[in-house]
Amino acid sequence: MNISYNWLKEYVDFNLTPDEVSAALTSIGLETGGVEEVQSIKGGLEGLVVGEVLTCEPHPNSDHMHITTVNLGQGEPVQIVCGAANVAAGQKVIVATLGTKLYDGDECFTIKKSKLRGVESNGMICAEDEIGVGTSHEGIIVLPQDVVPGTLAKDYYNIKSDYVLEVDITPNRADACSHYGVARDLYAWLIQNGYQATLKRPSVDAFQVDNHDMNIDIEVENTEACPRYAGVAIKGVTVKESPAWLQDKLRLIGLRPINNIVDITNYIVHAYGQPMHCFDADKIKGGKIVVKTVAEGTKFVTLDEVERSLSDRDLMICNAEEPMCIAGVFGGLDSGTTETTKDVFLESAYFHPTWVRKTARRHGLSTDSSFRFERGIDPNITIYALKAAALLVKELAGGEIASEIKDNYPNPIADFPVELSYAYVNGLIGKEIPVETVKSIVTSLEMKIVNETAEGLSLLVPPYRVDVQRPCDVVEDILRIYGYNNVEIPTSVKSSLSVKGDVDKSVKLQNLVSEQLVGCGFNEILNNSLTAAAYYDGLETYKPENLVRIMNPLSNDLNVMRATLLFGGLESIQHNANRKNADLKFFEFGNCYHFHAEKKNPEKVLAAYSEELHMGLWMTGKRVSNSWAHPDENMSVYELKAHVLNIFRRLGVNFGALVFGNLTDDIFAAAITVHTRGGKLLATLGVLHKKLQKKFDIDNEVYYADLNWKELMKAVKGNAVTFKEISKFPAVKRDLALLIDKKVQFVEIEKIAYETDKKLLKSVELFDVYEGKNLEAGKKSYAVSFMLQDENATLNDKQIDKFMQKLIANLQNKLGAVLR
Repeated sequence: MNISYNWLKEYVDFNLTPDEVSAALTSIGLETGGVEEVQSIKGGLEGLVVGEVLTCEPHPNSDHMHITTVNLGQGEPVQIVCGAANVAAGQKVIVATLGTKLYDGDECFTIKKSKLRGVESNGMICAEDEIGVGTSHEGIIVLPQDVVPGTLAKDYYNIKSDYVLEVDITPNRADACSHYGVARDLYAWLIQNGYQATLKRPSVDAFQVDNHDMNIDIEVENTEACPRYAGVAIKGVTVKESPAWLQDKLRLIGLRPINNIVDITNYIVHAYGQPMHCFDADKIKGGKIVVKTVAEGTKFVTLDEVERSLSDRDLMICNAEEPMCIAGVFGGLDSGTTETTKDVFLESAYFHPTWVRKTARRHGLSTDSSFRFERGIDPNITIYALKAAALLVKELAGGEIASEIKDNYPNPIADFPVELSYAYVNGLIGKEIPVETVKSIVTSLEMKIVNETAEGLSLLVPPYRVDVQRPCDVVEDILRIYGYNNVEIPTSVKSSLSVKGDVDKSVKLQNLVSEQLVGCGFNEILNNSLTAAAYYDGLETYKPENLVRIMNPLSNDLNVMRATLLFGGLESIQHNANRKNADLKFFEFGNCYHFHAEKKNPEKVLAAYSEELHMGLWMTGKRVSNSWAHPDENMSVYELKAHVLNIFRRLGVNFGALVFGNLTDDIFAAAITVHTRGGKLLATLGVLHKKLQKKFDIDNEVYYADLNWKELMKAVKGNAVTFKEISKFPAVKRDLALLIDKKVQFVEIEKIAYETDKKLLKSVELFDVYEGKNLEAGKKSYAVSFMLQDENATLNDKQIDKFMQKLIANLQNKLGAVLR
């Protein structure tokens, strides 16, 4: 949110520089991202001075130009060629001297010495629109005779610099969504830091009803959605352009001036945080405002000329016949003020934050009003803002206040009572804060002390502080004003010893595996646990009905909890690939969430939901590229498999208790599953479907592995770290060339080998695969190496031959393998 430095000073007096204000606001939780100097007229009229035209003669080579000599208040007069019809000797004018930069929108041009029709010109006599002080181009600016030549134009027009502070408002700080709200916080900081300051806002005591010529009734049917609604009628206004001061204020913070009535409502919302709406009174049919919901599917055209289908949960501001405005969100096309409007009705209300938020999300609308209403505005500033707006309308648009203020507020919103203990404050902060300091801070933040004892305070917190309703919230407010940096870091640490649990072990192993993967060239990523439901449309592996859906999503891109880490990783790959970084190896630890409708239990709300920690690995692009020592080489799924198995080894997974299988589904074109003998899925890894790559505009093959970390921790829970000496006896390697059916996979050979002898066989490696001519149809050749070793003695030929014969027999009987 943009905050004007000078505007801020209208509510609180201080002598801090803009940068000091920025630092102060940041220290109290209103982080200021930047400070920018801004001028009400672009360029600040630098280089422009008042000149006196001494002589004015017709140009010999032009029928409309004149040759003038101009006194600029210092040095010799300068010669300037001017094409304006109204230039004459004796005039006081505005002159752009050599080197001056003039702006036309975003374009800029510099005044240079030039020749016009053969006559030298050393400057430019300016019109209003050429320097930005007006819109007229009928002739040059002619100033009063008493203006002194040499006066700087910026001094004559009283051009002052302002500074715009870019304040980042967190969702809980609805009270700071205005200049007065920020000033209120700054005032508390100033008082705490020893400055003399006062907080003030303009008086509205001048408000008075001129007559009772307009009677517009207010009826609120839905008091839950609209706890407070107030309005006043003003008759005989003139809709026109706003004065310069109001336009400058709005432009400075990034708003476009429209007309005096609309600009006043925009001014009020940014000044005090109270959104307002102004209706053309002639369009309030039946002379009645009705605040209610309408029938599902009712059509309504908003100010942006879009026809919207309303929900029966959308609160509407209606007249006696039809809706006029979506309450707190957006006005209607036919009810607002126009240049023909003569009578207006000003609305100032408090709408329930949840109702406004849901309506805004439902229609995909985000406005200055909805931004504030959905966070919770001050219900007690309603009438003040209404009076301030009405007085401005009278001042800038004329007219008479033609009705009493009608305020429908059946159930006033009370202050929040909070019991605050000094011991609790000091214990939570970790430092003893003087009692007087605590009292000073809470009162400077407009909290009322209704009772005081030696142990603490009874407070009433104003309802505009929707984020301060508990003692810990008050302590947070005290600490941010007191200053986090004023709490010293202790020299001792108080702690209690505890036994490491499963979570500690899991975290330790996560760090261990992370270091292993980083050493292998992986980068860790961290994606949002919220994702788009659209990713899961049509999937069987992750069915849409099993998604955990967000009730009030910020957007359609963040409307469900992720059921898999896959799509977050693909977003990361897409982001990098679009920036010419396509060779990627990622890993991520994160929770995945599922909903199981069959487990719903009214007594156990969370029974239908599950949360599991998973680990994802992604590989895509080239393994080696642009190397003088090695040709380019693409990554492969086998490399991914090696990384997964190395993770298993590092965790201490018992490979003899694993069951490998094949998988093809709507996620993987080809994949391997790894289960325990008890049927628990530990990992799935393989090649992603082309359709998923296409969905994310990824050109290269993507290899993905999903490890169920929760089940992996169970699988290694009983493992103890042991060691054994490296065998002193040599290993023996034997190779077999096997002719087997194409459907047979290496994992089946590996499984049979380990079943043949678990003691002597140390490893099984596939080192060649051949398919093609000279082989029977439907056959392939595997070359497999078997490593044998006895840890207690040297193997002899008899032992080796016995194993190999038994192995060959098993391969022949179980797989139909033939030795080549």
